Amino acid sequence: MDYRKKVAAIYLLGFFVDLINMFITSVAYPDIGHALGASVAQLAWISTAYILGLTIVIPASAWLAAYYGSKTVFMASLLTFLCASVGAGLAPSIEALIAWRCVQGLGGGLLIPLGQSMTYQLYQPAERPGLSSVIMLVGLLAPALSPALGGVIVDSLSWRAIFYLNVPFAALALLLAACWLRPDSPRVPGAVPRLDVGGLLAGSVAILLLLLGLTMLGTPGEAWTGAGVLALGAVCAALYVRGALKKSAPLLKLRLASEPLLRISMLMYLLVPGVFMGVSLLAMLYLQGVLGLSASAAGALMLPWAFASFAAISLTAKSYRRVGPQPLFIFGALLQAAGMLMLLRVDGAGQIFWLAGAYAVMGFGGGLCSSTAQSTAFLRTPDAQLSQASALWNINRQLGFCLGVALLSVLLNILLAAQGISSLDDPAQHARVAQVFHWCFALAASACVLPLALCMRIDNRAVLNLLSHPQES
Repeated sequence: MDYRKKVAAIYLLGFFVDLINMFITSVAYPDIGHALGASVAQLAWISTAYILGLTIVIPASAWLAAYYGSKTVFMASLLTFLCASVGAGLAPSIEALIAWRCVQGLGGGLLIPLGQSMTYQLYQPAERPGLSSVIMLVGLLAPALSPALGGVIVDSLSWRAIFYLNVPFAALALLLAACWLRPDSPRVPGAVPRLDVGGLLAGSVAILLLLLGLTMLGTPGEAWTGAGVLALGAVCAALYVRGALKKSAPLLKLRLASEPLLRISMLMYLLVPGVFMGVSLLAMLYLQGVLGLSASAAGALMLPWAFASFAAISLTAKSYRRVGPQPLFIFGALLQAAGMLMLLRVDGAGQIFWLAGAYAVMGFGGGLCSSTAQSTAFLRTPDAQLSQASALWNINRQLGFCLGVALLSVLLNILLAAQGISSLDDPAQHARVAQVFHWCFALAASACVLPLALCMRIDNRAVLNLLSHPQES
């Protein structure tokens, strides 16, 4: 195996471990709540704390790699993640579990941007779409398989085994990184700029407040407080952006987002995969809480989604260099919207084949958009800027997931309150509740059509020329 394939394998293993850890825990919430006496709000923080840790540490990934070396930081992040997984499994209280989850996020947050930049630097721009297809394949396997795997582990062992599952995978990745990654080049004195500590603190506070505000907005009874926290976070974010654009060596080079292909790819990820995350949450509430579908049947709907996503990723890998990103983006966004609109006809638990079709259509459309965005984002990014661009990309991805879930949760709560509906469990109100969910699905579908305006701004011919003649760019 040549060196770049070894680096790619280590990155993909770290990516898989990170995603499994993100998606597998939700199935264990009832057992965790019973064992640790946790409320629903506290259980929500099990995921929120992990995402907070991820998002806060990502901006520092480029500086850490430049100062300490990519191999050193990557291995340290794996070790941190491994130790935190053990700590989470041993947690005696919900507060301790939340704290360990945040530490897990701090370790896992460095795995993706560092691994991505190390890997992409070894591939030419024309080769990166194929690499991106493999990355997207791993990215869809984790959310598709995690719920089923987690359910088996919880039923057979305990919720603590969910976190111990990370240990052998992280240990294998750590061993391979130690054996396969080349030693870091000696750091040249003065070559690495000083750490933008003020920017790190300001950016971390802004992200913390934004995620807190979004989480609270989706919590009944905390909407006004959440709105205030969100507004404060937006002010902090604006001040951070203003300061970062004025600095010669900011923590995050936000000016990289001025490159059209990276900027459009980031927005596409926000508006299509991000919206699907919110629709998926609402669909699970609707199917199980209103229509009475079993949890196993609802979870199984991710299988047609995964198969369709795999087909879309395969199509992207085969056709990207021939047709370019524009038609793939357009087709994917329209299919994603069509799949969401198919949910409007669901009014009974017996429509399992129609539901499977809707998820398959959403999976194919979302897979086209996400794999095309991944293939397009870094085409014009210089190798020297890949670590910074990767940090921007991954922060955007995390915020996209949070935005999709939080905004659609807020929309659902507002519409339910407007209809005077306080509970999803009252059978007498199921018809009205179903109508509210249908409104949410329709509005989500309309949001997926918005990216079509972005697609029109892509110079598709220039991208095809870049792919055909990479050395001329």
